[in-house]
Amino acid sequence: MPTYILTFKPDTPQSEKDAARKTITDQGGKIVHEYPLLGGLSFDLPADAVSTLDSNPHIQAVEPDIEVKVQ
Repeated sequence: MPTYILTFKPDTPQSEKDAARKTITDQGGKIVHEYPLLGGLSFDLPADAVSTLDSNPHIQAVEPDIEVKVQ
């Protein structure tokens, strides 16, 4: 399963963050890591299920977790 990074909009209530986590696990995904200082998390989820997060108005972005290199 691909890994993604999700960031919440500032001031997102904890209940909405919990609902997004539930959506991920209900769709067969797994939370990989929490980033509380950044207001986000990483998760594994089948690519065809990622669109279920698009309608959440509290999510700022969902992006593939890719390796970044500095040259």
